[in-house]
Amino acid sequence: MKVALYARVSLEEGNKEDRRYQEPENQLAPLREWAKRNDWEIIEEYVDRGSGADPNRQRFRQMLQDATMLRFKDILVWKMDRFSREPMFTMVGRIQKLRERTIGIRSLTEDWLNTSQENPMGDLILGIMAWAAGEERRKISERTKAGIQRRKNIGQAYRDWE
Repeated sequence: MKVALYARVSLEEGNKEDRRYQEPENQLAPLREWAKRNDWEIIEEYVDRGSGADPNRQRFRQMLQDATMLRFKDILVWKMDRFSREPMFTMVGRIQKLRERTIGIRSLTEDWLNTSQENPMGDLILGIMAWAAGEERRKISERTKAGIQRRKNIGQAYRDWE
C-alpha cells in the first residue's frame, strides 16, 4: 500500500533552547518504522512548521492536492492534532473529502484513528478529538492574547520580547 507521512511542529513562543525538541524527525522516524513493519511504500513525506489551525500550511495543502490525485492510499500521522487543529466541522469535512477519494488517515499513537475503514466508534471519537483540538487552539489563542495585553499594559513593546 502506498502511504504519505505528515508531520507538523508548532512554532511556539518561549525559550529558544526548548524549541530544539520540536523537531519533525521526532514524528517521522517512528512513522517510517511503522510503514516498514507493515510493508507500506512511502510515496512522500510532508512537513510543516506552524499552527495546525492554519489551513494554508504549504505542505499540508500539497498533501491534500496529491491525495486528490490518488498518489497514495493513506496518510500516516503521529497524532491527530498533528494533522489539524482546525474547528471540528472543518477537520471532519476534510476527512470526509479524503474518504470520498478512498484516502484514509491513520495515527500511530491513537489506535482508534483509522479512517480507511468503516468504524462507527472511531467516527465518534474522531468528532470528540476534533472538538478537543479546536478547543486547545482556542485556549492557546486566548493565552497569547492575554500575554500580549499584559505586556502592552506594562508598556513593553513587541520588539522588546525577542
